Amino acid sequence: MPRMQISTALERAVIGCLFLIALFAPHSIAATQSAWLLGMVFWLARFAVFPRPVLRRSPVDYALLGFFVLSGISGIFSYTPFMSIGKMRAASLFTIVYLLSQNVLSLRMVRLLALTLLGSCMINVFFTAGQLAVGKGVKVQGVAPASPLAKAVFHTRTVNKPTPIVNGDTIWEVDGTPVGSPEELAAALAAGPSPAKVKIYRVEWTPELEVPRSELLPGSNALDQLGISSWSRGRDWRATGFYNHWVTYSEVLQLIASLALGIFLALKQKKNLTGVLLLVAIAGFIFALGMTVTRASWIGFAVSAVVMLLLTASRRTILIVAACALPLVLASVVLLQQKRSIRFFDKSDQSTSWRETVWKEGFELFVSKPRHLVFGVGMDSIKSHWREWGLFDNGRQPIGHMHSNLLQIALERGLPALIVWLILLGVYLRMLWRIQRRAGIEDFVRGVSLGALGGTIGFFTSGLVHYNWGDSEVVTAFYFIMGLCLVVERTNQRGTDSSVRS
Repeated sequence: MPRMQISTALERAVIGCLFLIALFAPHSIAATQSAWLLGMVFWLARFAVFPRPVLRRSPVDYALLGFFVLSGISGIFSYTPFMSIGKMRAASLFTIVYLLSQNVLSLRMVRLLALTLLGSCMINVFFTAGQLAVGKGVKVQGVAPASPLAKAVFHTRTVNKPTPIVNGDTIWEVDGTPVGSPEELAAALAAGPSPAKVKIYRVEWTPELEVPRSELLPGSNALDQLGISSWSRGRDWRATGFYNHWVTYSEVLQLIASLALGIFLALKQKKNLTGVLLLVAIAGFIFALGMTVTRASWIGFAVSAVVMLLLTASRRTILIVAACALPLVLASVVLLQQKRSIRFFDKSDQSTSWRETVWKEGFELFVSKPRHLVFGVGMDSIKSHWREWGLFDNGRQPIGHMHSNLLQIALERGLPALIVWLILLGVYLRMLWRIQRRAGIEDFVRGVSLGALGGTIGFFTSGLVHYNWGDSEVVTAFYFIMGLCLVVERTNQRGTDSSVRS
């Protein structure tokens, strides 16, 4: 095969992988990373064929590469080097930025990739709406003391505690198999090896409990045998889309909703098919974001929307939007009370109290040694050494991370890495700001950079109380949008001739 045909085939294969990333990023990290790795293979193979591709510089190069290098150095000096260096695969996701920015050569392709990302995300919005309409699992009421459900035990390697299934709990699965009716639940608990592994939902907690099998009560129907008075389909869970956690879903939604809103606001002609479809998509994203019941992501998107409105809208439009947003604010307060039994700002909320605990513990560990200040303790070392360091209230709080990008990055990778990360965000935001101030950029691609600007500010805002940088799904979406914006930056610097706009 001639070299030109080989190079063209490889370039098209890379573009195909980019579309796969856009298609799967809102749903599956496994499929997304497979497309990313395959795209990297095709791109690297392209360098073996003449003429070799030209590498183009961008404003974020030094900060991106510097942060990656400092992350690797922290891994070398880690308390658990093997584990920390293993995390460098997640750190290498930054190559998505270059896979996209170095291979997308036209603004037309930027538009298509952005629309693919937005359209694909609507799939999980419809899925979330469908789940809410149909319900999930078996929500039990009137659990009798003699019920086998009341004999449930929460059993892990370190915990063995009676945890009865109580009124309002929703039973999702038995031994990994979903249940959707009392009859299915009773049949699953009637026979088989004991105990049964029963997954439930209880106000943000989704434990797997052990329930004794073959201890159903006498009765002619499933309700009597289970020892419950009534049931319904569960609808009070927090939406997760196709992910495993609502925070991951909410953070990805915040970035993609900001992108859609930025494009919509940048359009001069909104009363057309594109404007209507974007408006429908924005409404869907806001609905799904609301169903995650994640306050930090709500606030992040609100900050993002305010920033974009201030940059693009008239005072009259801002007042109209503020009036329309008031019902959403009231609805969010009601939703929090119904689904999480907390107020919007609630000092008694456990998620707030344990954040305060881990922030204090993490900061004290960070400043306890010069080694921690310079190199950090190493990525994921907390998982191996939390007992030694007395973290998470000596294990009485959920074992995880520091619930703050700033503290987590500083603690794991050191203060220099945190400074470079902040520089990265600053340089990126400065680039996006400059794009907004340039003349001659078509509405859609200006909207892409506007949505990225708002989404990055929203991402940083929610990251003050979330470790959203630790979610590969979120970082993938963040880097993908950054790559789109680098193409906008490069093509706009090069000129606005018709070949660039095509």
